Amino acid sequence: MANTPSAKKATRKIARRTAVNKARRSRMRTFIRKVEEAIATGNQQAALDALKNAQPELMRAAQKGVLHKNTASRKVARLTHRIKALQA
Repeated sequence: MANTPSAKKATRKIARRTAVNKARRSRMRTFIRKVEEAIATGNQQAALDALKNAQPELMRAAQKGVLHKNTASRKVARLTHRIKALQA
């Protein structure tokens, strides 16, 4: 348990940041799930639209420190690759 005032404040800050990050991560995963569902239906246009909405959300999460910049870029690249594969 935190004893000093600064340690108590740190635990309050951590709790707030955790809640914000949790919400942001959940939102990001929802957008990714929408893209994957569109890919599963085989509708390329719907998948592209979903990706267009998901990409800024992923990059925002990376910018805010929820995930690493390269991880976000990799996720976008893999989703894009899967959408392009629908065309063939």
